[in-house]
Amino acid sequence: MTTATTPISRRNFLQSTSVASLGFLGLHRYVSFERKIAPPVGYGELMPDPKGILKLPKGFSYTIISKQGDLMTDGLLVPGKGDGMATFRIDKDRTLLIRNHEISPGDANEGAFGKSYEFLQKVVKDKFYDFGKGEQPSLGGTTTLVYNHRTQTVETQYLSLAGTNRNCAGGRTPWKSWLTCEEDVTRIGGVVEKDHGYIFEVPATTKIQLAEPVPLKAMGRFNHEAVCIDPETGIVYLTEDDSAGLIYRFIPNRKEKLIHGGKLQALVIRDQRSADTRNWQTLTTPVFPMSKQIEVEWIDLDNIESPDNDLRLRGFEKGAARFARGEGIWFGDNELYFACTNGGKIAKGQIFRYVPSPYEGTTREKEMPGKLELFVEPNNTDVIKSCDNLTIAPWGDLIVCEDDSHPFVVGITPRGEFYKLAENTGYPSEFAGGVFSPDGSTYFVNIQHVGLTLAITGPWHV
Repeated sequence: MTTATTPISRRNFLQSTSVASLGFLGLHRYVSFERKIAPPVGYGELMPDPKGILKLPKGFSYTIISKQGDLMTDGLLVPGKGDGMATFRIDKDRTLLIRNHEISPGDANEGAFGKSYEFLQKVVKDKFYDFGKGEQPSLGGTTTLVYNHRTQTVETQYLSLAGTNRNCAGGRTPWKSWLTCEEDVTRIGGVVEKDHGYIFEVPATTKIQLAEPVPLKAMGRFNHEAVCIDPETGIVYLTEDDSAGLIYRFIPNRKEKLIHGGKLQALVIRDQRSADTRNWQTLTTPVFPMSKQIEVEWIDLDNIESPDNDLRLRGFEKGAARFARGEGIWFGDNELYFACTNGGKIAKGQIFRYVPSPYEGTTREKEMPGKLELFVEPNNTDVIKSCDNLTIAPWGDLIVCEDDSHPFVVGITPRGEFYKLAENTGYPSEFAGGVFSPDGSTYFVNIQHVGLTLAITGPWHV
C-alpha cells in the first residue's frame, strides 16, 4: 500500500446507481473513521494464480464467464475487445450486464459474425446503424448477458446493438438503460453509410433483441468515451478521449428522454479562460493545483455535429479548459469523478472530482458555481498508471482499471490511500469496464485484448 503525497477529499464516494443502498454502509464506515476508528485499507497482498491469469487477494476468486468466439444465445459469436459495462438487477439471483465492444470496421476476427461474415445474414439489415453496404459493416456495438450468481454462469447472452464503431465506454442511466459511446469520428463515404462519433441508448432487457440504432446527435459528435448522469437533475456529463479534449455536459430538454434533444456545453475554469489542466512537463502553462476546489462555468457550443471534428478546438478557443484524454466517469453522492489517462507531469494519469452547483444548469448557477478539484496525480507508476474506466465500490472506495500492458485494478480510499485489488499476469492487455453487481457481491471486469469477461468474488468490505 502506498499513500499519496496529497490526500483525497474525505467526502464519501457513494454510488448513486444500483448499489446506492449499500453505499450507506460505506457512509457509516467513514463516520467511524472520523471517530478515529481507522477502517481497513485494501485486502492485502495479491496471491499467485495457479492458472497464471489473475492475481487477487487471499480469499478472492474469479470465474471467466464469457470468451470471445463463444456461441451466444442468438446464434452469433461473442465479439472481442470488451470495454465499458453496466449492471442491472433482475432478481435476487441474477444480474443483467451490458458490455461494449471497441471494434473497428474490418476487424472481422473480433466481430460477432464470423471471420468471413458467415453469420451476418442472421441480423436484419435495418437493425444495423451502419451496414457498410454489406461489404464492411461496422462491428462495434454491445452485448447483453444474464448472469446467475448462484451458479456463477451466464444463462443468456446476445448482441444488443449493431453497426457502430469502437464502442469504448458509456454510462448507466437512472431509468435503467445503457448509453454506449463511439470513440470514432469516421465520416460517410465509400462503403461507410453513416457518420460516426455518437452516443446510442440500449435498453436493459432480458428479451433477446437489437436496440434501435438511433444516434443521440444533440449530445455532439466527437471521440466520445464515457458519460454519467446526475439522477436529480438528469444532466449528462461526458468525457472525450483526445489528448486535447474537453469535459462536456448535456442539459436535456426532457429528463429521461435524451432523444428529444437539449443543450451541449463545455467546462470553463472561471478565472482562467482556455486553461490547461494536463500539467505536462513540456507545457509552459500554469500548473493546475492539487486538492484545491476551483470554480467553473459552462459555455454553450455550436455546430455540434462538427463535420471537421474540431468541436474541442473551437470550444478551447471560446474558453473551455483542456484535459488529457478524458476516460471513465462516475457519479457519486452529489459529485462525480473522471479519469484523464495521460494527464500529469509524467503523463501517467490524473483523476478529477467535480461538485455541481446547487443550481446546476439553471440561471442561478453563477451564484454558487460548480467546483473542480484535481485530487489524484501521484506521478508514480508504482501507485497508479494510465487510469481508465472507474467505478465507486459499495463500501465507498474508487476502483480504477489501468490501461497498460501490465495493468492492475487499483483502489483509492477517501483518505488518499492506494491499494492493488487485482493484477493481470496472463496477458499483455488492459483491464476495462470494471463494475459491481447491484448487490455488491461481484466485480465484473474485461481483459480486453483476449476477449475475456471475468466475475470476481470475495470478502468485500460491505
